Amino acid sequence: MPRPKPTPQRRGCSPAPPSPPPRARRCRPGQRALQEIRKYQSSTRLLLRPGPFAHLVRELCLLFTRGVNYHWQSMALLALQDAAEAFMVRLLEDAYLCSLHTRRVILFPKDLQLARRLRGPEVGGI
Repeated sequence: MPRPKPTPQRRGCSPAPPSPPPRARRCRPGQRALQEIRKYQSSTRLLLRPGPFAHLVRELCLLFTRGVNYHWQSMALLALQDAAEAFMVRLLEDAYLCSLHTRRVILFPKDLQLARRLRGPEVGGI
């Protein structure tokens, strides 16, 4: 089997530089955020990763039980995460309504504080 011949190079010339990668397409302002909103509204999966959430729950449990180590069932952690995410989503929705009431589109911390005050004490609220 004959060996392939190497490509001839000119003497004194360096090889051609590689071509630059194609540029990423630019989106109009706000378009990417709207795409993400549609994506997360259409999905049913949880937003937080289960591992770090379980670690946080176990750490808080150790803190409030004076070092007694409890074992958590995976379904209990999943139910707790589901409830926590539902609480956060509802709070952010209410805070966004507060920001719209002041004719703003940007969500400020004072909107979150107002939404929490308007809700009042909830059962199991944070």
